[in-house]
Amino acid sequence: MIAHDTPNAGLTFIKPVRRDSFQDNDALGATVKAVLDDVRTRGDAAVREYAAAFDRSDLAAFEVSAAERAETLARMDPAARADAEFAIARVRDFATAQLGTILPLEVEPLPGLHLGHRVIPIRRVGAYVPGGRYPLLSAPVMTIVPARVAGCEEVIACLPPTAHPDMIAVCHLSGADRIFRIGGAQAIAAMAFGTETVPAVDKIFGPGNAYVNEAKRQVFGKVGIDQLAGPSEIYVVADDTGDPEMIATDLLAQAEHDVMTRVGLITTDRALAEATVAEVERQLADLPTADVAGPAWRDYGEVVFCADEAAMIAYSDRIAAEHLQVHTADPHATAAKLRNYGSLFIGPLASVVYSDKCCGTNHTLPTLGAGRYTGGLWVGSYLKVCTHQWLDARGVAAVAPAAVRQSAREGLEGHRRAAAFRTGHNYAGVA
Repeated sequence: MIAHDTPNAGLTFIKPVRRDSFQDNDALGATVKAVLDDVRTRGDAAVREYAAAFDRSDLAAFEVSAAERAETLARMDPAARADAEFAIARVRDFATAQLGTILPLEVEPLPGLHLGHRVIPIRRVGAYVPGGRYPLLSAPVMTIVPARVAGCEEVIACLPPTAHPDMIAVCHLSGADRIFRIGGAQAIAAMAFGTETVPAVDKIFGPGNAYVNEAKRQVFGKVGIDQLAGPSEIYVVADDTGDPEMIATDLLAQAEHDVMTRVGLITTDRALAEATVAEVERQLADLPTADVAGPAWRDYGEVVFCADEAAMIAYSDRIAAEHLQVHTADPHATAAKLRNYGSLFIGPLASVVYSDKCCGTNHTLPTLGAGRYTGGLWVGSYLKVCTHQWLDARGVAAVAPAAVRQSAREGLEGHRRAAAFRTGHNYAGVA
């Protein structure tokens, strides 16, 4: 019998990874710290210098004016605008449905002891909108629309000055209150600390390159962040019903994001594993984005043959892929056994691309194994669930004796006195 709690038990690596994306994405700390410190100290002047150095930008003003927003919207191709508005509607509808499940609470577990929580939108949030290799028009939809649904008072968007004009238009359509042409670590610094023109936010959302990711890591604590986003990932779990052509197509679709994208197949069928490797190589031959997808496949792609379903499930949960597709004879039954992933795509018709663009679930998801302890961005990420309590005399009588005794045992005399104080007075309590 195979011991599936042993690393690599029951696994054969048909195509192993060549590089470690953890290490390859983690060598920028000192550079980013210098940018953050400089922007915190010198504000807009530092932002302007980094914009010139990193983006070759000499903008007189960072903020996109109302007139510029209207102009970019007017110039947007009507079909592109319609598709963006379709995506916005889908994301808004799903976020609204999610919001309906997050309810305030009031309970009275003991007579006179009232406990509860409120659901409070974060006041001001920042959305980092990546420029990147391609104009990812879905990116601002995913970070801005849930903020509007959650009820945040103000949404600040930052995007590189080199970003496609349609990115500004989609920020506007998604509901950004203010839009700034600032990219990279300096954008994270500006939103975290505030400058003469960029207001400090309470929490920063959105993926970016390695510099953006490191900047978010370093400002966490001063502000909240959604998560630390590593290179994009897609894995497929499949049995002998899997289609190697479809799986290869899906792996390469994600691989064209970045040369560090992690792509993989975990399967119980060796023939499928070998056929998928061959099919990826065949499709790369005429893929226009092979200059990106090819290195991602060679360095970070893997195909793993598993002795049985238990080994397949165990290895998938160990990887905790950002995007996890399920291509098995009974995909819903397989899905019920999986627990670690960013977002799950059940059955061969559920392509990651649909979620990436417009189906309604959020595409900002945990990477680098973070799916073991967190899910992806959702409307709840923009809310605080804050507890409260109030007591009347009956509640004090119920909880004070235990609080007095526990404080005395701990040697905390101030605590003991505070716990005992209300027991000697006839306070009615305040609702």
